[in-house]
Amino acid sequence: MPWIDACATDDIDQEDLIRFDHDGRTFAIYHSPDGTFFCTDGLCTHEQVHLEDGLVMDYEIECPKHNATFDYRTGEAKRAPACVNLNTYETKVEGGRVFIAV
Repeated sequence: MPWIDACATDDIDQEDLIRFDHDGRTFAIYHSPDGTFFCTDGLCTHEQVHLEDGLVMDYEIECPKHNATFDYRTGEAKRAPACVNLNTYETKVEGGRVFIAV
């Protein structure tokens, strides 16, 4: 599985996310309250809305359209209308850059 250089660590404020597009796919990269980085699919599993404008609180992302929430560490759908989990992707930080395995 190749590692993709997605962004700089300081591109994402804590408790926020950025959108990252690669090879026709959209991802969301999160900077958690404890300083760890996580990555999920960038589209809500409910109606394929981009999560980039969603609200990040603690370890959850809330979809901006219908307020479904997911635990971005595991991808688990936490609140309806979403009932399908998000895919998650391994991340690593090297030299101030965030890499994702896709």
